[in-house]
Amino acid sequence: MISNQTEKLDSSFRDPSGFVFARGGNVYRQVNLKYKDNYDLLKTSGLYENLTGKGMLICHEEVSAEPFDSSSVYKVLKPYQMPFISYPSEWCFSQLKDAASLTMDVVLEAIDKGMILKDASAYNVQFDKGRPILIDTLSFEKYVEGAPWVGYRQFCQHFLAPLSLMAYRDTRLCKLLSVHVDGIPLDLASSLLPNSSWFNRRLLSHLHLHSRWQGQSGQGAAKQTARISKDALKALLQDLKDAVGDLKLRSNNSLWADYTTNNNYEVASAQHKKKVVAEFIDRINPKKVIDLGANIGDYSRFASRAEFVISADFDHDSVEMNYKRCGSEGINNILPLVVDLTNPTPAFGFENKERLSFIERGKADLVMALALIHHLAIANNVPLSKVAHFLNCLGGHLIVEFVSKDDSQVTRLLESREDIFDTYNQASFEQAFQQFYDILACEQVEGTKRQLYLMQSRGNS
Repeated sequence: MISNQTEKLDSSFRDPSGFVFARGGNVYRQVNLKYKDNYDLLKTSGLYENLTGKGMLICHEEVSAEPFDSSSVYKVLKPYQMPFISYPSEWCFSQLKDAASLTMDVVLEAIDKGMILKDASAYNVQFDKGRPILIDTLSFEKYVEGAPWVGYRQFCQHFLAPLSLMAYRDTRLCKLLSVHVDGIPLDLASSLLPNSSWFNRRLLSHLHLHSRWQGQSGQGAAKQTARISKDALKALLQDLKDAVGDLKLRSNNSLWADYTTNNNYEVASAQHKKKVVAEFIDRINPKKVIDLGANIGDYSRFASRAEFVISADFDHDSVEMNYKRCGSEGINNILPLVVDLTNPTPAFGFENKERLSFIERGKADLVMALALIHHLAIANNVPLSKVAHFLNCLGGHLIVEFVSKDDSQVTRLLESREDIFDTYNQASFEQAFQQFYDILACEQVEGTKRQLYLMQSRGNS
């Protein structure tokens, strides 16, 4: 959530070249005098124009706005305003892979223009209009012939290590990125990967042996101090890109990725539900929507008449399918994310302020929670009042579905546990949600006992 006050954002304090600050609900970037020569080279070399023209680098305008720190300022930039800042631990495999490929493409383009990326943090990449884009304009510096790439280790920790763990072991290991803000340590990744990964030539070089060199030299310095020609460096970068490109996910074993086609809705009921949801969305006419428990994004697509939709689900394979569907269908205003609502991304990094929590970032005009409440209340023992409070923290309007105990989906949840949910009923649901919302409309889904509600927040938090 961007502040209307003037404040320096904690996400960019590490870079002496400049920083990001907020003012009046907009984000600005201050370029410090220390970065003057590199910034000028970025603009005069044609690299900025080339990358922004290809949609690889965020565009900006130089503005006369008051700097945050006038003693060190060279330029003040107003970049394109990103609709949402997501984190690598919230991305599916293909998103992280696309972000890695973009990073390599940017480095290779930069070298041809006499510059190079001085870092390779995955946090420098965001998703906009369905594609990854580099958002750190100050990541470029003059390329020095013979110098190694200082971003090599960081790229391996931020991209190659988590992608390898997801491909060879388990997609959930991407969540290690929220624990290791500077990327997954290579020795840890190497120890977790199976023996078969040692027979992958590129992983052997860039991950396993790299982790040993890193251990022997502190931070991999021994591998990076030797001079390397431009052609050899470009070959190394291409090999890194190929290492990422070679990685593939194992077969989809998700229990939830086929939920939209394997549920208890009759065709007529499903069509009626879609009709009601679409009518509710049209009634609100939101600009920004968060669809929680979105599965593969069917209802997110109804909401895509809005300017921007966050389509979140805890199941990685569902999010993976959603992301690929958006790409194949040409839908560029839906951002699929892996988010576990019982444990959403917390604030983390230095002082727990460097990276904001999902709740702090995820403010929207409309929240959708379809076929979700029973999973939180029954499968995870979250009281209805706390569910209502959580949803109210995210947006002003809510489309929510209540599924009663006699529904087959709830019956299935109760098959393997004691029914301790005496207050799980429609009356209690309405009472809990009316602490935070006014009910604007309620309609029963034809052929079921499920209820769809349209609610408006009372402004509680």
